[in-house]
Amino acid sequence: MPYLNRDGVNVYFEATGRGPTLLLSHGYSATSYMWRDQVTALSDRYQVVVWDIRGHGRSASPDDPSLYSEAATLGDMAAILDELQVESAAVGGLSLGGYLSLAFHVEHASRVNQLLLFDTGPGYRKAAAREEWNDMARGRGRFFRRLGLESIADESTAHGNQHRSAAGLAQAAEGILQQYDARVIDSLPGISVPTLVLVGADDTPFLAASSYMSERIPGARKVILENAGHVANIDQPEQFNKAVEDFLDATA
Repeated sequence: MPYLNRDGVNVYFEATGRGPTLLLSHGYSATSYMWRDQVTALSDRYQVVVWDIRGHGRSASPDDPSLYSEAATLGDMAAILDELQVESAAVGGLSLGGYLSLAFHVEHASRVNQLLLFDTGPGYRKAAAREEWNDMARGRGRFFRRLGLESIADESTAHGNQHRSAAGLAQAAEGILQQYDARVIDSLPGISVPTLVLVGADDTPFLAASSYMSERIPGARKVILENAGHVANIDQPEQFNKAVEDFLDATA
């Protein structure tokens, strides 16, 4: 299995296909398994790279809470591209993975050719709104500490029963899912790479955020998928894949 060792933390990733690289990051409490339909559909023309965020799936779940952070996660993304000898890539993700993709662009803009933001948001400018989000994240941590992995057994289409540690998911909620500043949302008007903002029509909590991003990112393309919720790529894989392919082809 392909692992990258980052200061003693094993990070799982897969690279499938040949061509321009597309790096996809999954949502919180999902795994790289959620991208299986996209790997199948896109790897004939792209090198599709998927991976498991710390605390998720086949990546390590270290005990030390200091090893779970946004900075460490963005470093993992950069290190995966380094390992594959990829200077720059199309970078995208869903939910937490979409936010991390925006944050990666903030920190490593020269390594991003295109941005793909699925069922996600850009964070919060106001501290009160950010703290409300962080309360939710801490609550997710408590949830997994109390109920364990069996609590998400019915959501296996997004994680494929690949999680190994409820404690890892809790640590990821407390250290990676939380947000601490407004630099991501403030970066939107300065994004100059082609950007796709896609959201499921039934993903009510993220409709406003998707509109906000598409209005503030210059030239962003917005797609709403009917009959799709928060995991639009799983709910409507054919429509999702077509929207991604059309975007990548048009902006290559």
